[in-house]
Amino acid sequence: MCLAIPAQVVELRDNDNALVDLAGVKKEISLALVEGVAVGDYVIVHVGYALNKLDPEEAAKTLKLFAEIGQLQGELAPGDDLTIH
Repeated sequence: MCLAIPAQVVELRDNDNALVDLAGVKKEISLALVEGVAVGDYVIVHVGYALNKLDPEEAAKTLKLFAEIGQLQGELAPGDDLTIH
């Protein structure tokens, strides 16, 4: 399964790169596929590339859902399976 996640741009770097933050995890990504990104913008990130900009409200909704999934996974007993299709 492939998953693209929203992340906030915290720093613009040389060569169409940026540093993004997702819940405290920082990663350098490429902005080569997206134009007009500024610090503070949210982007959808997949395999190290920003695919598009995302409205801050939509980013917040998506991040909240990921947090809820994480809480649910923490409540599963060993051996339980949570498969997302």
